Amino acid sequence: MNDHPNSPVIEVSHLVKYFGKVEVLKDIDFKTYLGDVICVIGSSGSGKSTLLRCMNLLEIPTGGTILFHGSDIMGRNTRIAKYRAKVGMVFQQFNLFNNMTVLQNCMTGQMKVLKRSKEEARDTAMKFLTKVGMETFIEAKPHQISGGQKQRVAIARALSMEPEVLLFDEPTSALDPEMVGEVLEVMRDLVREGLTMIIVTHEMAFARDVATRVVFMDKGVIEEEDTPEVIFNHPKNVRTREFLARFIQK
Repeated sequence: MNDHPNSPVIEVSHLVKYFGKVEVLKDIDFKTYLGDVICVIGSSGSGKSTLLRCMNLLEIPTGGTILFHGSDIMGRNTRIAKYRAKVGMVFQQFNLFNNMTVLQNCMTGQMKVLKRSKEEARDTAMKFLTKVGMETFIEAKPHQISGGQKQRVAIARALSMEPEVLLFDEPTSALDPEMVGEVLEVMRDLVREGLTMIIVTHEMAFARDVATRVVFMDKGVIEEEDTPEVIFNHPKNVRTREFLARFIQK
């Protein structure tokens, strides 16, 4: 599909995932190159979040391979914490540590996994908290800030690890509507800076605006993958058309 001179950062081949007897992912093939912004769309239950969770090894695939710079991440030698520092994840429900301040949330992974000194971890955390507009809340605990602010802290925490790829699992779906914009704005900034991102999202206008590629999933398979222009204006697949028609009517 894309003629890339470089090799993929992440390459998923023949990925299969079962939960019990239910096949949630069926033979998925998928490549991510440096600088890609891939938006994954589809109905609930289509396997989008499971695909992301497999890519971060939060779920262990039933079959297939996931290569990171050509190395099989499911191999015995993979140090999962190190891998997750390079392929970060931002969750729907933020997953912040409630007993830690905003600043501590952004420092702890750096110190534990990257073995950074306290000073370096603090400087890096401050840099990214400032970037997402949360530098004045460093002493706050998660329960003292809004959902949109929590998500911005979660993004700063992921960025503090200085990942190569950032995975977003429906980062705005747990937010009140008035908070969605502030999180999408932070993500737009990251797109402008060229960060490689894979985003599972229901925000169709956002996907149309920022994605280099859009992947439409349905019932555990990738039904269609193309530029936003093609997917949103000239989808080839009947299921893609039906899905988008439902969204556009809302």
